[in-house]
Amino acid sequence: MRLSDLDTPAIIVDLDIMERNLRKAADYARSNGLRLRPHTKTHKSPALGRRQLDLGAAGLSVAKSTEAEVMLQSGTSDLLLAYPVIGRQKLQRLTEIARRSALTVSLDSLAAARPISDAAREAGVEIGVLAEVDVGLGRVGVQPGDELLSLVSGLARLPHLRWRGIAFYPGHIKELDDRGRADLETLRSTLFDTIRHLEQNSLHPEIVSGGSTPLLWYSHTIPGMNEIRPGTYIFNDRNTVYSGACTRADCAATILATVVSTAPGRMIIDGGSKTFSSDRLGYTADVTWGEILEAPHARFHKMNEEHGYVDLHAESTAFSVGDRVRVLPNHICVAVNLHEQVYGFRGDEVVEVWKVEGRGKLQ
Repeated sequence: MRLSDLDTPAIIVDLDIMERNLRKAADYARSNGLRLRPHTKTHKSPALGRRQLDLGAAGLSVAKSTEAEVMLQSGTSDLLLAYPVIGRQKLQRLTEIARRSALTVSLDSLAAARPISDAAREAGVEIGVLAEVDVGLGRVGVQPGDELLSLVSGLARLPHLRWRGIAFYPGHIKELDDRGRADLETLRSTLFDTIRHLEQNSLHPEIVSGGSTPLLWYSHTIPGMNEIRPGTYIFNDRNTVYSGACTRADCAATILATVVSTAPGRMIIDGGSKTFSSDRLGYTADVTWGEILEAPHARFHKMNEEHGYVDLHAESTAFSVGDRVRVLPNHICVAVNLHEQVYGFRGDEVVEVWKVEGRGKLQ
């Protein structure tokens, strides 16, 4: 099947670029003594998780218990659920997953940990735990210092849980401008002091898990971190380009769309918020929803659910109804979750199709 045979809108992935991205990150982690545990939120496909494992990933990361169930299909022997698990149904899933794979959960309270301990005891399984520490994002995590020490001490006492270390997510560092470099330096000193404080109290973390795609290539400069969890790097997207973590040549995934209507100075493509998501570009106040690769001066400036509005006043290329364009989305992770399958191609030939098995796995 050729790209021209695909119905649109469709997510298409250049396999040569994707494979280069995977090898580059695997080689980087290996050469710097880092455990690579990719976050599967980007691709949501056990087949792609398997490729990451085959290249040396130590395990896979997920955000939800239903995603963990899906990623067992990759054959992974080690899963990190990087999200607090709250609720009876989720705990039931958790213990079943722990029977089939080594499982670790990151959390930031004993209120979340105690029910996991009880469920693990009743099921006769052991579950690893990481104490989540807030290093500046202000989302989840306890504060470094005594608050973290108290959480770790409590986790270490709970039966059927094994405290393995700490986790953090530096999502507030999007680009390494002056502010980003200052935040990165603060992160380095915070993490160094955090680990030292734990070790001074005879608590030695086996795992210090963190990182992100924007900071991927600076991971070796963060003292004490020994595990990284990038996700977007497999495909990259417009936000990753703006962060400086990749170039457009490293963007493997685009969304193939068809022109369905034209008028002077504008066209409509067959994808809107149900195709691209409503995630904005994070590095400018200008609101656009993607970059039209065939029309670099066009402006994809508005969406309804099924309509994409493209302003062509500054673009010299003329388009007709039925023409196809490739759109580099702002945020590929959310876009993938909107699609049932993804198409891998080489040249003009579609050679692989992956079902998005983790699509809509929100619990």
